[in-house]
Amino acid sequence: MKIARSLLSFLLFLPLMELAVFIAVAVAIGFVAALGLILLGCVAGMLLLRHAGGSHISRLRVAMAEGNFTTLQADATGGMILLSGVLLVIPGFITDALGLALLFPPLRRALLGLVGLNPGAARRGDDGVVDLEPEQWHRVPDPELPDRRNEHDSR
Repeated sequence: MKIARSLLSFLLFLPLMELAVFIAVAVAIGFVAALGLILLGCVAGMLLLRHAGGSHISRLRVAMAEGNFTTLQADATGGMILLSGVLLVIPGFITDALGLALLFPPLRRALLGLVGLNPGAARRGDDGVVDLEPEQWHRVPDPELPDRRNEHDSR
């Protein structure tokens, strides 16, 4: 409940904070330059949404239609890139900074870890198969099973 209240407070004060930051930047570099940076951020966000957003949204639609939650978890990185594009489209220097921060993979992984979605962790699908990264497993010979290589070599 405390997190929700903090998030609501942040969202309510975000326009005031954006205005204060815009005024500070406009005083430092000039109004036209500050407005140009805002417009550049919006254009960059639209390009990012157009490039990365379309394929991600179609994957989300298919996953939601199939009711496959594991696909949604595995595609959390694409969702973060989509969120980055949305933050860049919203005019303001604070949202642009947050959107640019989400484009860096280490920060994106850290945020996904905080939320509880870790795309690099083992994922279990509906078929009972657990997909592991190459460094998470190694082959161990079973001493009770006969060596099948010898049977295949004799044929």
